[in-house]
Amino acid sequence: MPLLDHFHAPLYPARRWESMHAFWIAEIAARLNQAVLPPCYLAECQIHIGGRVEVDMATLDLQSSQAVPSNEAGVAVAVETWAPPATTLVLPAVFPDDIEVRVFALEGGQELVAAVEVVGPGNKDRPETRRDFAAKCASYLQAGIGLAIVDVVTSRLANLHDELMRLLDHDASARFPAATPIYASAYRPARRGTSDQIDVWLTPLGVGESLPTMPLALRGGATVRLELETTYAAVRERSRL
Repeated sequence: MPLLDHFHAPLYPARRWESMHAFWIAEIAARLNQAVLPPCYLAECQIHIGGRVEVDMATLDLQSSQAVPSNEAGVAVAVETWAPPATTLVLPAVFPDDIEVRVFALEGGQELVAAVEVVGPGNKDRPETRRDFAAKCASYLQAGIGLAIVDVVTSRLANLHDELMRLLDHDASARFPAATPIYASAYRPARRGTSDQIDVWLTPLGVGESLPTMPLALRGGATVRLELETTYAAVRERSRL
């Protein structure tokens, strides 16, 4: 189903982009939980980390709770394996060693292993918000957390992947080769031998075009499908768009 422009007439302001974003991240989380994630993982929406940092959609490792997905009859559901496409880039990186004392709240026993950020206009509208967004994404990657960014905001032209690459001190070869205001990107931090790297997938998007399936890397686990087209089509149908 082709991507619509949710930020200009005739769709906007009659149909608000905030509603579409809310439906979409809920649909992404539901799809991951129902058909994609291995047992002992759970996707949830709008999780707050610490005092104020918010993840649009996060994937959590539930190994400690020994939860296993099941159907209505209580039978465990098999989850198919999936091989991601070839990477666009493999970047050198430096991941800090965890030689420190950490204090955790034990309620739920959950560990963040992946995050999906669906970009809003406020993330792109001025330099300080772009830096804040890039810093949040960099903190996920430095902690080894898989990340995907989905940006369909047509009312702002900034590219937050490029902002992230500048923050990580990568040159222009790590950015989109041309002006790309809407796109999907995915990142898989990895330690290979003595080298730290970030696998990167970059896909430009276009209004009127179909959406891709992107990789979503789970820290310490598999890389699974992030089905943007399937979930977006479901949102359009349910929202009467």
